Formats: sequence, C-alpha cells, structure tokens
Amino acid sequence: MCGICGVSFKSNEKKVDQSLLVRMNDTITHRGPDDQGAYADGNFGIGMRRLSIIDLSSGHQPQFNEDRSLAIVFNGEIYNYRELRDDLLVKGHKFQTDSDTESIIHAYEEYGVGCLKKLNGMFGFTIYDRKKKQLFIARDRVGIKPLYYYEDGQTFAFASEIKPILQIPGIDRSIDMEALNLFLTFEYIPSPYSIFKKVRKIPPGHFLIYRNQKIKIEKYWDVDFSRQPEQQSVSEEELRELMRDAVRLRLVSDVPLGAFLSGGIDSSTIVGLMAGLMDRPVKTFSIGFEDQSYNELNYARTIAKKFNTEHTEFIIQPDAIDLVEKLVYHLDEPLGDFSIFPTYLVSKMARDYVTVILSGDGGDELFAGYDTYIADKLANRFKKIPGFLRNGVIKPVVNLFPPQEQKKGIINKMRRFMEGMDYPEDLQHVRWMIFLSEVDRRMLFNEEVSRSVNGKETYEFIRQYFRQSQPVDRLNRQNFVDYKTYLVDNILVKVDRMSMATSLEARVPFLDHRVVEASFRIPGNLKIQGKDTKYILKQTMKDILPDEIIHRDKQGFSIPIKNWLREELRPMMQDVLHPDKLKQQGIFDSVFVNRLVGEHVRGTENHSHRLWALMMFELWYDQFAVN
Repeated sequence: MCGICGVSFKSNEKKVDQSLLVRMNDTITHRGPDDQGAYADGNFGIGMRRLSIIDLSSGHQPQFNEDRSLAIVFNGEIYNYRELRDDLLVKGHKFQTDSDTESIIHAYEEYGVGCLKKLNGMFGFTIYDRKKKQLFIARDRVGIKPLYYYEDGQTFAFASEIKPILQIPGIDRSIDMEALNLFLTFEYIPSPYSIFKKVRKIPPGHFLIYRNQKIKIEKYWDVDFSRQPEQQSVSEEELRELMRDAVRLRLVSDVPLGAFLSGGIDSSTIVGLMAGLMDRPVKTFSIGFEDQSYNELNYARTIAKKFNTEHTEFIIQPDAIDLVEKLVYHLDEPLGDFSIFPTYLVSKMARDYVTVILSGDGGDELFAGYDTYIADKLANRFKKIPGFLRNGVIKPVVNLFPPQEQKKGIINKMRRFMEGMDYPEDLQHVRWMIFLSEVDRRMLFNEEVSRSVNGKETYEFIRQYFRQSQPVDRLNRQNFVDYKTYLVDNILVKVDRMSMATSLEARVPFLDHRVVEASFRIPGNLKIQGKDTKYILKQTMKDILPDEIIHRDKQGFSIPIKNWLREELRPMMQDVLHPDKLKQQGIFDSVFVNRLVGEHVRGTENHSHRLWALMMFELWYDQFAVN
C-alpha cells in the first residue's frame, strides 16, 4: 500500500522541481513510511510513498519499463499479479523485480488501456509516457483506493489524497458550496465532487488520460444489467467458493496479516474463511464500548473462540474525541460518519501486530444488510394508512416522546422512520439515509449561500443510479445505489483514511469484482426474506458460523455520539459552533445552529447527525480552507 502524487504545468518552460515532489510526498508519509521516490521530466513529475507488503527488497517506485520510456507510481495491490506476470513473460517481457507494480507497466505495454481488465485488485496508479508526454491515471473497479485530480488551466495534479495537491503554489482552495450542501445532506461528498471546486475524484472503474493540457475520462468497467435475474443464477455453494477464493487471493503478503472482527455476519464470514485457508491462527481485532447497547464484543468473542483466533480487543472511551483534529487531517474532506473513531482505534491497535488487515466491508451493500431496506418495505404498508391518521395522529404522538439514550430504541426507530417519510418517495430506502431536509437547508445556510445552492438537484446523483439499474428488481436497485454512493464515498473513504493513518493496509474480499458481479445476479427475494436480511449470505455460511451469529440482529459500527454531545463533548460542540465564530465565517445562520444545539443538549431532539456534520466541517475549515 502506498500513496501517489504528481503534477504537470501547462508551460513547457515551468519545470517540476524535485523539492516540490518531496513536499507532496511528505504529506502522505503515513500511507507509505517505508520508502519514497520521485521522478521529474521537464514540466511533468510523479512521486510516491511506499508501505512495503510484497517484494520488500526490490519494490521501489517509480518503476520503469525496459527502455525507461514509461514510469509508474502505484497505490494498492494486484492479487493476480503472478498469473499476469507469467503470461507477460511468455510474451517476451523482461522483469527486474518480483513486485505487482512491474506487472502493471508491462501489461500496459502489451494491452494499452485494456490492461485494466486484466487486473484483480484495488488500485490507483499513474503511468507517465515520456514519448507522448502523457499521464494515464486509473482507479480500481469498485473505488477501494482513492484518487483525486486538480486542473485550473495552468496546473494539472493528481494524488491519493488532497493534501499533496495543496502543496503546489497557487492552488485554488475555493469551497464548492454544492459539495458542502451534499455533505450536510448525506454526511459524505459523492463522486466526482470534492469539497474544493477545482479538485475532483476519478470515479471508480474509470481512467483519466492527460495529454496536451486536455483531460479525457472514460469508464472501463461497471456492473452489467443487460439481463434480469429471473431465477437464482448463483448457488449458495458457488457463492461460498467465490468468497473463499476472494479471501485466498487477499492472503498473499510478505508481512503479517489479520482481520477486523465485529461479530457481525460479514466480518465473521471473512474470519471463518481465513481460518480454513491459513496454516496458523488468524489474528483478530475488535473494539467495544461501555454502553452495552453499542457493545458487540460478546459476539466477536464467540467467533474468536469458534475459530481459535489470536484475539485482541479494546474499549473506546469518550476521550477518544481528543483525536478529532488528527482524524480530520487524515480525512482531507469533511465526513460525518461517527465510526471514524473506532475504525481508527482498531486500526491503531491492529498495527502493533500486523501490517495487512482483512475487513468485511461491502457485505451490507451487496447482500442487503441495512435496516433501511426493511424500512422501505414498511413504508409501502404505512402509506396505505389514511393521510389524516399518518400525519395528524401517529406522527404527532411519536414526536411527543423524547429520543432514547440507547442505540436502537423503539422510539428512536419510530422517530427516524417518520422523519424519513417526509422525503421524496422515489428515493426509496435512501430516505432514511438523509439528514438535512429542504426546510432545514433553507434555515441553515445564510442568504447568499442559499441562493448559490437553490435549485440544485440534491438527489440527482442518487436517481441516476436508480435509472441505470432499471432492469433489475427493486431491492437490487437499492443495493446498487448504496454500492455506488454510500459504500464508495463514505465506508471506503473511512476505512482507507483511518487504516492508512496508522500505516495499515485494509483489504476487502467482499469487493472482489467477481463477488460484486455475482451479487447482482441474485434476486432480491433471496437477499431479504421477511425481515431476515442477508438471507442468502447467511444460508451460505450456516455450516461454518455459529447459529447465534447467523441469527443475530445487525447493530452497525457506531459510537454513542448523541449522548457524548450532551455530556463529555458538549464544551467542544459549543466552542466549535459558537455563534460568533459562525457569524464571522458567514456560511451558516448562527441562530438556527444555536437552536439545534439547545434542543439537543436539553434532550428534546436528537440532532447528533446534523451537529456532528457541522462540527466536522468547521474543524476541516480551520485546517484546510485557508491558504
């Protein structure tokens, strides 16, 4: 695992200095503490930081082809590189190292942009062609690894994170207010937006070519919906073997590896399959909470005992919030996901024992694990109740009860359900993943900002994926939307940044592209039956995992932030969102924000999502928005 960066100036007279590449590299040392490299050629330059995982002795980057006309910097892992290498050797290519990086550059020589379809892995890489004066930049199919680019007419730049780009003199740091609006609505910034106007994300499954000061972005892979799954086309046995192979490929490493273990079906599946493939005990890592409604350690211990793992666990305390400024720095952009803290802390703990970790991320999106899928089914029944009863009786009665302190109390669920029903019906289950209504948006932003985002289609990026997946059933369309949005721009961002902040490589077997493709060939009625989510995955793993894990309710990886904001974190919240500070900044209406703070502190409303998102933006703003 590494971090990459690079820059090209429009003027041929403006040369890239090695010192600039070093400064850019230095901001991502956490992504690669073991080595660094840089290469400059006139007005082009590329750089990288390396975390040594495969070919520890000769994997230095940039790497070159035989005549040094091509140079590559690479972040990620190619799991099938040995098979690819063998094919390329037969075709006459000569290798100088045993690294997966060199397989990519020779595959590009042989197949051009078609090399991307030969790769099974997670990656963001750039190949610089000296002869063509061209950059070929590609991101993996699913978007596991990040890749940003910047262009302002004079400077083009790319990087695994935004920080290296900000090291270039004269970079425009203007905030994209449309991206801010999307962030406060969904708690993440969807691709291709970034919080900066001039910085964009290369979408998953796409490549970018920069040549003659022009950018061309093309798609090379996506889920194929050309045929609708009228019957189950992936059996339980086929799914299990596919998952086993995905795990097997991700065990390739020249350094110690282990697994995150929450005790849920996804992480337990990964650990169970690892145990059957490894000739030594799996090292597992879990995190818990004193608040038992958030604590899942008992389930993790059940799996650790079942598979005789070398298990390590940690209890998170409210003082973990002292890390917030450090974590905001590593995020680069505002992210409202509360679970950045446990993700960082379990990564930090694991890094003391291993360099590579396997994670169960992706299972919820591919196999329908979220409560919001159930909420969508319930909404279809609820709307059959006469409107005067729904809005005139049921909703007012539910809102009479204050929010509960526990994680998933019945009142909390009912209040969230009623709130979601206020959003457009065509958003389906995404209604319960929205945290800022149109009414609140008009009250939150000041007049000038409101005008700049007024009339923007806040939900269009959601609707486009519903349209793209039109041929398949309703549940698979919902899975596809989550896979394209929430997974890529929230979950994977969180896991990548928080693991790499500790120099830990995270691998995600569920997001092997073969598993992704197979999941969308499974009809929705085999993913959810009644209220039983992930039905086919549970059936697939029932002979491997204990019954108490197969049949347990999903909890989610979160922290009791709503309680902490009323208690331990209250002074921090009131300081970060102080009216005087907001007035001086001029983006938000300080009176409205102060009202949210007061209602939350008194316990009459749960505004934790809105308040935490605002806090994360303000903390980000203080670190990044000012030159």
